[in-house]
Amino acid sequence: MKFWKKYSSKELSQKINQAIKSNVNFSTDVSLGYPASKLDGNVFYDNAPFLKDAPLLKAFVANPNHIGCHTIGESERAFKGTHELEREALNVLAVDIFNCETNAYDGYIATGGTEANIQALWVYRNYFVNNFNASFDEIAIVSSEDTHYSIPKGSNLLGIKNLSIPVDFETRLIDRDVLKNAIEKAKNSGKKYFIVVSNMGTTMFGSIDDPNLFAEVLSEQKVEFKIHIDGAFGGFIYPFNKERQAIDFSNPHISSITIDAHKMLQAPYGTGVFLSRKELIHNVLTKEAQYVNGMDLTLCGSRSGANALAVWMILFSYGPHRWFEKINILLMRTKWLCEQLDLLGIEYYHHPKMNIVTMKSTKISKNIEEKFDLVPETHDGNNKWYKIVIMDHVEINHLEDLLDCIKKSWTEEPEFQ
Repeated sequence: MKFWKKYSSKELSQKINQAIKSNVNFSTDVSLGYPASKLDGNVFYDNAPFLKDAPLLKAFVANPNHIGCHTIGESERAFKGTHELEREALNVLAVDIFNCETNAYDGYIATGGTEANIQALWVYRNYFVNNFNASFDEIAIVSSEDTHYSIPKGSNLLGIKNLSIPVDFETRLIDRDVLKNAIEKAKNSGKKYFIVVSNMGTTMFGSIDDPNLFAEVLSEQKVEFKIHIDGAFGGFIYPFNKERQAIDFSNPHISSITIDAHKMLQAPYGTGVFLSRKELIHNVLTKEAQYVNGMDLTLCGSRSGANALAVWMILFSYGPHRWFEKINILLMRTKWLCEQLDLLGIEYYHHPKMNIVTMKSTKISKNIEEKFDLVPETHDGNNKWYKIVIMDHVEINHLEDLLDCIKKSWTEEPEFQ
């Protein structure tokens, strides 16, 4: 690990306080040009005694703006202190977790995985336009049918077609011939440039796509392509398995990665991450943002510096070893659940390196779904799957209660016998 280490509570507090001091202080500094201030004092009292021992809340009240991308060029000097901590967090994510070379990436703490995914689509659409004079009609997105809804949303926003590739019902994998036929059909209809979204943990199943399958098929078809990894869910769990496929920047086919910090990392909602190789993000430079120092290369523009500090603080409060231990505890609980489902004869899908178990709905009653807040694949009355996510708050006793209720329901409800 080049950048990731564990800090004590005192060290975390000292570094955040120093970062805030390096920012503009709207209470004491003469700062006349910014359309911003600290949070409203009628509601957010910035001299509350408890803030002394709550550095992240102190940063929230200070209200740093992290507009722009701080891994490239200049940034707003008024928030230079907290910008630096965002860069430290990005170094951990890009270099230590996803195996990028130091200073060979760009990225930022986004408002969530949806924004980060659409940012990637935007970057690659413009990349093909700028480098190959491509028209929008010649560009297509390729993703599995299990892909997150942010991809069809981005397709609609950006005016480029989305090719949704079917997966096997049991394995949730894409068949090579099915993918090949879809690409050939798209080529015959005029598509020349392809943006691949390969999943590192789908929302419903936790299934993992093989980015090399996409790369091989598209290379055989002799078309231009870029591969984006949607690791919104799996990005903070899959890389910590020793026996895993290298779905990171060590794979030359992979150009960008999304992670969602408000899922496994348990940061506040509205916290995602976008990472890409150098020489890509400039394709979405908004030249009209002349008043912003360094201008803007992000989809959201202004964004909360406090959320970026939350990512930094969580990462450095754990360090790599404690995080590895945490993830493996969750995987052990997941494995235990799978073993119990096997004993009960309940069919399910589970990727062995993820903490999602998705049960077939045939033996699960509606009452069980509602009592335990199981998530159905669809709410349209034709549901075939229920999802369980083994998050930090889900313990073995909770899973035991679920299993006991399932067994009891079989004796009370004949249709489940």
